[in-house]
Amino acid sequence: MSHSFDDISTQLRRRHRRSSRLKWISMGALGIAGLFLVLFFADMLAKGLPAFQQAQIQVEVDYNEDAQRMGRAALDPEVSRLVSRTFERLIPVRMRDNPELLGTTETRWVLADSEVDQYLKGHRHKLSESQQATVEALVQQDRVELKFNTTFFTSGDSKMPEAAGILSAAVGTVMTLLVTLAIAFPIGVMTAVYLEEFAPDNRLTQIIEININNLAAIPSILFGLLGLAIFINFFGVPRSTPLVGGMTLALMTLPVIIIATRTALRSVPDTIRHAAFGVGCSRWQVVRDHVLPLAMPGIMTGSIIGLAQAMGETAPLIIIGMVAFIPDAGSSFTQAATVLPAQIFTWAGEPEQAFVEKTAGGILVLLAILIFLNATAVVLRKKFERRW
Repeated sequence: MSHSFDDISTQLRRRHRRSSRLKWISMGALGIAGLFLVLFFADMLAKGLPAFQQAQIQVEVDYNEDAQRMGRAALDPEVSRLVSRTFERLIPVRMRDNPELLGTTETRWVLADSEVDQYLKGHRHKLSESQQATVEALVQQDRVELKFNTTFFTSGDSKMPEAAGILSAAVGTVMTLLVTLAIAFPIGVMTAVYLEEFAPDNRLTQIIEININNLAAIPSILFGLLGLAIFINFFGVPRSTPLVGGMTLALMTLPVIIIATRTALRSVPDTIRHAAFGVGCSRWQVVRDHVLPLAMPGIMTGSIIGLAQAMGETAPLIIIGMVAFIPDAGSSFTQAATVLPAQIFTWAGEPEQAFVEKTAGGILVLLAILIFLNATAVVLRKKFERRW
């Protein structure tokens, strides 16, 4: 008996050691994943936070006759090389719109060239030694400063990094998600209600359920190809618009909403249904007045998560052409537009150094919105969920 007891003790110690090793391996894997996450956010913050500051120069604008033809003639030649070309191009336009400006001077803060901005931030730049000396002299005179970059939030895309912003992409994203929500939410909820509450359990419904689950797992680029083939090539929906983008993302979001809605409907106890039937309600009245209201928190949570997932998608929108150069925010669902992920993708391919921080800044904005949407889903679930 003692020998058998010793054998059992040895086996138990061996099992405990294995369990301990598995525990430490799991904790190590979790720690490595957390470390990579911290490094990712640290890298994004280090590269993206400078995008929220932009160099500006105080200049004296002389509205002379030559400035009516060439805006650079209104500026000091040494300083004009450091000023953004977007401001120089506006000078002749302002003089045409305001003839009384001719012969006057004005002191104002204007956008600096992206190379000046990169120089002040200590990044790689292309300023010559004489230009660097001029910038240092202006810094000593308090005529060059890094200020909050309102242009990043109030302007659309631009080929000049200092003037590029996310406004047009943000508007396009909102319009695209509105179309996605308007299509995917009612169709997804009604489909889930039918499958869960009304459809018979037969071969056809089983095939439909299998295909819905499969659709939730296929690569998103296939939905882009489907949108290109059906909505653009067959139905003739305008390319690169929030309408076709929203319809394509709705295809991708539908399985997520259907699965989340079915899960929420299943969480409602059958006693609720039986009690409603007991007082004479029809099946539709049971679903409409009792089951759906109780399942709505779960439905809303799943829908928000589905929209957040759709908002971060780039591949299907690239297929349907939503990577166009859009300097102005669109005002119609059928006008060409772009979205935040596609805008970030475009900036990442630009050769200028200043677009690196624009890319990281756009990622930070997108991450903040996605975190907000997911946090909203969690709060709604915690606030309205019921435990039976």
